[in-house]
Amino acid sequence: MLNHPEQLWNRCLGVIKDNISEASYNTWFAPIVALKYENNIFVLQVPSQFFVEYIEEKYIDLLRMTLYRVVGNGTRLEYRVLIDKTSGTGTQIPSANEIPKPKQDVSFSNYVSPYHKAQLPDIDPQLNPSYNFNNLIEGNSNKLARTAGVSIANEPGKTIFNPLFVYGQSGVGKTHLANAIGVMTKQLHPEKRTLYVSANTFQIQYTDAVRSNTVNDFLNFYQTIDVLIVDDIQEFAGKTGTQNTFFHIFNHLHQTGKQLVLTSDRSPIVMVGLEQRLLTRFKWGLSAEIEKPDFQLRKSILENKIYRDGLEIPVEVVDFIAEHVIDNVRDLEGTLVSLLAHSTLVDMPVNIELAEKIVSRIVNVTHKINTVEKIRDAVCEYFSLSVDAISTKSRKREVVQARQIAMYLSKQLTKNSLSSIGFAIGQRDHATVLHACKIVNDLMDIDKNFRSSVHEIQEKLKH
Repeated sequence: MLNHPEQLWNRCLGVIKDNISEASYNTWFAPIVALKYENNIFVLQVPSQFFVEYIEEKYIDLLRMTLYRVVGNGTRLEYRVLIDKTSGTGTQIPSANEIPKPKQDVSFSNYVSPYHKAQLPDIDPQLNPSYNFNNLIEGNSNKLARTAGVSIANEPGKTIFNPLFVYGQSGVGKTHLANAIGVMTKQLHPEKRTLYVSANTFQIQYTDAVRSNTVNDFLNFYQTIDVLIVDDIQEFAGKTGTQNTFFHIFNHLHQTGKQLVLTSDRSPIVMVGLEQRLLTRFKWGLSAEIEKPDFQLRKSILENKIYRDGLEIPVEVVDFIAEHVIDNVRDLEGTLVSLLAHSTLVDMPVNIELAEKIVSRIVNVTHKINTVEKIRDAVCEYFSLSVDAISTKSRKREVVQARQIAMYLSKQLTKNSLSSIGFAIGQRDHATVLHACKIVNDLMDIDKNFRSSVHEIQEKLKH
């Protein structure tokens, strides 16, 4: 049927997609559902009132032109805002351009709306400019949070990442990311009132406001912020008054399309001491974990700092630090600073010996000696096979592959001869080990999943 609303809307989307960026299309048009087209009225279901306001402000001309072109001239547009997802209830409102504008009553021409905002003075955003996206290196452990942060800085309050709730252990880069979002926002949108505040500072300010009977002023100030970044939100635990006040601030900012960025050392799911109504709101947008950096990211962080500071450090020293300082970014950078300080003060070259000395003061450095037997056992554990299985003459694919990987890693990580490796892994000869190494090398070049498995086993053997 030609007038089926979904078909008509899909044709409209095709036109709209060609005229705006992919990010804007995915954020503002992909979530819209066409409900009906009757009596020249086209009804679209949108997730929130904010969607209506934003589309009416930014895209109404494009939307109207597209509807006239696809559906017909004079098509009237109405939105249905979904209020309760479970029951499907909603409220229907016409496009602002469809509402006749009433004649202005001269007697009210000087009336000042209570919603009118006077131009507010600039505030100090309390940001650390050295924490920016240029030196926040991307890796598997922080990719989601970093990507969302860049999107927010480009269009604060207008993405689906509101609030952005970032969590992870101490030292993984949460504060760096929070500041980077603020720094980039101020660069791209200098008119936005952006504020970074630690939960502890917020708590002290609130307590002072209570003592001086200025809680309303405190509340009013925070409700004028366009991008509010609160670090270490878990510190609100058990502070009922602070939580109640922050609840009202959160609601006001979220409902008026302002951006919230929150960080914590734990996920909202396991947070204790915070009211359920707050925890529910923390999960409205995107909850993104920043994990401990993997080896590749640790190495990239070190290389970036070395490059920025114009240093020269041997590759093997960088690898050694990245392999042993594994918990957080602060320790990585601290190790580098200590290494350079020792090298300068005692006039020693930066080498592995000095790196071992410095790193051993920060973390326990254990020189792990790998044997063919340990490698064989680690491979069997990874693939859930018994040691006996890869020692048999079985030609099952998973058994053969595990045997070949064990031989390959034994050649890479031990000084054993090919004959002794073959004998330890199923009493094979040196030619079988050579063949296994070639097969594994070839597979690693063409099979991403296989390569990932080999690297995972290799990482486990290092720690």
